[in-house]
Amino acid sequence: MDIIKKLSQELSIGINQVENAVKLIDEGNTVAFISRYRKEATGSLDDNQMRELFTRLNYLRSFEERKEEIIRLIDNQGKLTDEIIEALDKAEKLTELEDIYRPYKQKKRTRASIAKEKGLEPLADTIFEQITECGSLDDIAKEYIDSEKGVETVEDALNGASDIIAENISNNAEYRKYIREKTMATGIMDVCAKDNEKESVYEMYYEFSQALTKIADHRILAINRGEKEDFLNVTITADQDAFTDYIASDIIRDSGSVFAPFIKAAAEDSFKRLIWPSIEREIRNELTDRASDSAIKLFSKNLKALLMQPPIKGKTVLGIDPGYRTGCKVAVIDHTGKVLDTGIIYCTLPNHDKDKSEKFVLSLIAKYDIDIIAIGNGTASKESEIFVSNLIKKCEKKLYYIMVNEAGASVYSASKEGAEEFPDFTVEQRSAVSIARRMQDPLVELVKIDPKSIGVGQYQHDMNQTQLHDALGGVVEDCVNNVGVDLNTASGVLLSYVSGISTTVAKNIVSYREQNGIFTSRKELLKVDKLGPKAFTQCAGFLKIPESKNVLDNTSVHPESYQAALKLLETLGYTEKDVSDKKLMDIDNRLKCINLDQFSQENNIGKITLTDIIEALKKPGRDPREDMPSPILMENVMGMEDLTPGMIMEGTVRNVIDFGAFVDIGVHQDGLVHISEISNKYIKHPTDVLSVGDVVKVKVISVDVAKKRISLSMKDVQ
Repeated sequence: MDIIKKLSQELSIGINQVENAVKLIDEGNTVAFISRYRKEATGSLDDNQMRELFTRLNYLRSFEERKEEIIRLIDNQGKLTDEIIEALDKAEKLTELEDIYRPYKQKKRTRASIAKEKGLEPLADTIFEQITECGSLDDIAKEYIDSEKGVETVEDALNGASDIIAENISNNAEYRKYIREKTMATGIMDVCAKDNEKESVYEMYYEFSQALTKIADHRILAINRGEKEDFLNVTITADQDAFTDYIASDIIRDSGSVFAPFIKAAAEDSFKRLIWPSIEREIRNELTDRASDSAIKLFSKNLKALLMQPPIKGKTVLGIDPGYRTGCKVAVIDHTGKVLDTGIIYCTLPNHDKDKSEKFVLSLIAKYDIDIIAIGNGTASKESEIFVSNLIKKCEKKLYYIMVNEAGASVYSASKEGAEEFPDFTVEQRSAVSIARRMQDPLVELVKIDPKSIGVGQYQHDMNQTQLHDALGGVVEDCVNNVGVDLNTASGVLLSYVSGISTTVAKNIVSYREQNGIFTSRKELLKVDKLGPKAFTQCAGFLKIPESKNVLDNTSVHPESYQAALKLLETLGYTEKDVSDKKLMDIDNRLKCINLDQFSQENNIGKITLTDIIEALKKPGRDPREDMPSPILMENVMGMEDLTPGMIMEGTVRNVIDFGAFVDIGVHQDGLVHISEISNKYIKHPTDVLSVGDVVKVKVISVDVAKKRISLSMKDVQ
């Protein structure tokens, strides 16, 4: 297989782009580094394209390795032929490789292998070859009766021969491929309840039947879970008689011969006992893999949108982790994320002293000049919100609150990282800090949590965990490197996602910072233990130092391009101080006065890189998340009982799934906008229109308080 050519065709990108990207990967460069700083080589492939190329490259290389391994194993048996090599070369899926290898694979004892041990393989071959001069089957089989080998009768001999023929048919790769592909095209998934009386969330699948070509990916995952939890029975149905006829007609030379009925029976046995059970498993696995891939892509897209939500900078925040009996833990965080104060208030139960809690919170607001209160949306959040809403009315300064999705906050709070960061805090205190910080800067805080626990996916525990981990880890890496990291404030966890920085090196950076004070230049990174020139090249451009005397250290300009950047400033009549003071207002006009192509050639720097340098100089320290919609801040509380059909509201998209999107409209129960209610125009998938974090206007269609269900629409909403 020509992997470069195949990648080019599959991803619809140029062969030169693929060749250069693969070469850079093989040289040890990270996806983030290549997509940001090697655009000339890759033709500006972005991080999504590079990540897809990287994943597919690894799959195809594993495929080739398995193919070579199969060739070696068959060759060791002395059975390798040109036909086998040709068949392997034509295979495009791992299942096709395994089909070809199946006859040569070491197996446990089977009915066929036992028959062969009894010396019945020549009989099976004779019948399969259908030589008419051989006489009747009984006459042929008599010659193989051997009491010592356990073949007592003609029937024993013929049964053994049938087992051998059935297994040989089952091992035919062409038959298996035909049956698999035909079933995928025409088969049906039938689902029924194991116990019709038992209530469950899977009731819609108790009598369910749909063509394999039409069944939605999220339904496959839901059915799999229902089957795993012992609520559902699942079968794949197809025209099995047609498949048996297909096999028999290919083998039988003369339908009127004495061999035809015997071979037809062996083919039926082969299909029902050997072929169909494994084909059904393979198809179920293929459907699950397809659904998982789709779910992982959707999860990844949602995660990226969540991580790229804009930070609320320059604000002092009071975080509240709501609770009933144990009270609400509170934490005050300054604009840098530093913990200023903590405490506990009791305000969610009728017997709680709300006046005392109110006085305490008001004192914190006055003492620390708090700007926003962040409330976790978990247990007791409604009561906490009512308390805060009433408190705001009594506060002298303008104050807002925001409901924060606390999914995963408890995971971080109980984690080793949480204990290391706040060894003297309780789990609940850490959770209050996390809630406040994830409002201030979602990315910085959410990287501390296993992406699976963040709450923007579906069926994540039913997927291939290695693939899910790799995909979500890649998303976090891309987001962290896209935004950039403040070298002097970043946690070890955040640093570990930076291009070229391992967990060990991240800890060494934090240790160096604690021992020597803040970094004053990117070059100083080379003093960190185990951070050599190679790692420096990979990470330097993503680490920003606002305190550096070199203004370029606070931009996305890579140190390897500093000389060209400074030369450009000089050519345009600017100084480094002008960049620092953001005085490049007329840079576009000045750029018109120089020949950028000539400048690029004279300074040995690519035109694409030069364009990126110009953009970086215009906005030093720029955060790309600034372009995203800001979160909704609130003053008054609402509940589901306050909603009426037709009401127009503003909300935040919390999760996007295959059949719609869940929108937080501030009533403690996210409403569902079904895909049919997202747009007046046809859309293939909700992600065509919506992303996690989007602020949207919605209309209330219906409210079911008892079942806690809210139906929303985005159609014709102004």
